[in-house]
Amino acid sequence: MTTSGNTQQRADAGAALTPLIEALREIVGPAGLLLEDDVRARPAGVASRQGIQARVLVRPASTAEVSAVLAVCHAAGVPVIPQGGLTGLVHGADAQAHEVILSLERMQRIEPVDTTQRVLIAEAGVILAQAQDAAAAAGLLLPVDLGARGSATLGGMVATNAGGNRVIRYGMMRENLRGLEVVLADGTVLDSMNELVKNNSGYDLKHLFIGSEGTLGIVTRVVLRLSEPPAGRRMALVAMPDFAAVCTLLRQLDHAMDGRLSAFEVMWQDFYHVVTTPPALARPPLPQDHPFYVLVEASVDDDSQGDRFDDALGAALEAGVVVDATLAKNERECAALWGLRDDVAQLRRFGPLVAYDISLRLADSGHYVETVRAEIAQRWSGARLWAFGHLGDGNVHLAVHVPDLDPQRRVELDTLVYSPLQALHGSVSAEHGIGIEKKPWLGVSRTPAEVNVMRLLKQALDPKGVLNPGRVFDGVAGTP
Repeated sequence: MTTSGNTQQRADAGAALTPLIEALREIVGPAGLLLEDDVRARPAGVASRQGIQARVLVRPASTAEVSAVLAVCHAAGVPVIPQGGLTGLVHGADAQAHEVILSLERMQRIEPVDTTQRVLIAEAGVILAQAQDAAAAAGLLLPVDLGARGSATLGGMVATNAGGNRVIRYGMMRENLRGLEVVLADGTVLDSMNELVKNNSGYDLKHLFIGSEGTLGIVTRVVLRLSEPPAGRRMALVAMPDFAAVCTLLRQLDHAMDGRLSAFEVMWQDFYHVVTTPPALARPPLPQDHPFYVLVEASVDDDSQGDRFDDALGAALEAGVVVDATLAKNERECAALWGLRDDVAQLRRFGPLVAYDISLRLADSGHYVETVRAEIAQRWSGARLWAFGHLGDGNVHLAVHVPDLDPQRRVELDTLVYSPLQALHGSVSAEHGIGIEKKPWLGVSRTPAEVNVMRLLKQALDPKGVLNPGRVFDGVAGTP
């Protein structure tokens, strides 16, 4: 579309939204409503292609205000795009000129931690790091952790069923959520704020909304399960001779630690080389010539458990499963090893990247990555692929650079990455959801019957298609 066409589209959208703006202002007050340039001046998110196009952003300060906002938007048939910390990679929060952005950034209240029931109740706009700090202040642990802890919101994490670094021991967001409050498309407030461990009184409705990407309802409050924090941790970086050894080590360490293994992060050699070579700040704790590197972490409560960790690594070294290793001696060295693994930004110095977040069986991961790497190298001169991820739970991250990547090449690249997953019973999305980016590939991981049930749920809960339309799949009645 031409520039004049874009201008006309924005003008048409503005005319359609004008009657709604006054109704929204009455609900949230002047502080709760941003318009035009104030909206477009805001950060659009780490993966946004074109910045914010919407001209209206509403910031309710309570569940009652969220309910009223959704009710008037529903009545007007105006699409609502929920935005959290904007750390997603699938364009699930991109907003167009005719859509209203809903942000819960003013809803950041945390209730006193219940140390007896071991739960934390918070509003959906709370940042993960804030919730972690509140749990820690009460002597407990909020186990879900991820690199975007300083910006990801609890509501967004529920909507995408976020995972992160400790899934191998504590599970995804789903396993750490006792209850939630959600507002449906028409403004109905659904109170499922369960705090009980056992509650089998009918359907557990919260599971409809976990991972629904804001298409079925807007999460406004959550009840999070807390855990007792470990007394300490043992951590090591180890070098591996081949991928078979990676699989063997995971089983051996998890067995030796009785399930207390809390992280098992695998870095392929090329990724390790980039994050330990200038201008990266880290220097290689181990030589850079090994095929694989694994960051292993275990929670320990006493010296005997720490000794078991050390002994298990020693046995792996003697058996040749591990060919080199370095143990972190203190918290500073632990942080340095995590910093090395998390320094993904170093990859951007080679040019624009396409990031993939997939999941498959551990035994298939090594061959899959090498097959995709070889096909990309054969297809495009100068292309590069880096692989790393939470291999303890089957999550592989691929970062790919293809010079001068145009839309047609992007489709070809996606095909190379996603198509093999169907035969391997893998998932095109391990953590970030489907959003807009992965809609064409949903059928790789979900059967037609499953997708049909998803559509039925969307139709039942949002018949006008006003909540995050066009995400996950198209074709629901009312969806633009």
